Amino acid sequence: MKRQIKALYEGRSAAAVRFRYWLLAFDLVTIVFLIASSFSDHSLTVKLIDAAFGVIIALDFAARLWISRAPWRQVFSFWGIIDIVVIVSLILPLAGEGLAFLRALRMLRLLQSHQILHQLRRDFRFFREYETTVTAVINLVTFIFFATALVYETQHQMNPEIGNYVDAAYFTIATLTTTGFGDVTLVGQSGKLLSIAIMIFGVSLFLRLVQVIVRPAKVDYKCEQCGLSRHDRDAVHCKACGNLLAIEDDGAD
Repeated sequence: MKRQIKALYEGRSAAAVRFRYWLLAFDLVTIVFLIASSFSDHSLTVKLIDAAFGVIIALDFAARLWISRAPWRQVFSFWGIIDIVVIVSLILPLAGEGLAFLRALRMLRLLQSHQILHQLRRDFRFFREYETTVTAVINLVTFIFFATALVYETQHQMNPEIGNYVDAAYFTIATLTTTGFGDVTLVGQSGKLLSIAIMIFGVSLFLRLVQVIVRPAKVDYKCEQCGLSRHDRDAVHCKACGNLLAIEDDGAD
């Protein structure tokens, strides 16, 4: 059993690939449900669905610990603590109310795993060609959702202007783009500090995305001679040392 589970999480079989894509899809569904539930009155049905999500995430976490060579190290790692907080917030909302939005970081963890990245490069030509851009977009979108969730969870009970995730996203994006319409503002000292954090970190990620888009497309290929790691897609020689390169392509014109 342990060998079979390890093969699902770390193997390269068709079943393992489908399983890891299922995990990505599951995390995306939980995020969509989190946003949709902000428009509801958090009825018993919503709480039961959240609890079901929490059980599935707990099973996933337990399986990863079981196959890990250093389970306690994984428990106290950054991603392990995030998973524990999310599980508690979903199954026992009174113990960790409002922290379930951290589930967005689970998708970021999956997208950074070696197995997922290898499979995305293999299955999607667009991802292979624009991996840096796609990664920058994912980081920015994750930050926007994370900041939106923080704004909603910290403000919706005391700020009449923040009633759901759309209101929170409107403020976050207006702040991120430095538009600053001023029709929606955060209240309290914590609201001011959160606004400052969104401006500092969000603008940095946004500028990073712009930088990636406007610069010439390159590929990650380390030169054996000098160690330069990025080159033009059609490069034959390293521009730093002139060493002959062997950059692979898909054979397309």
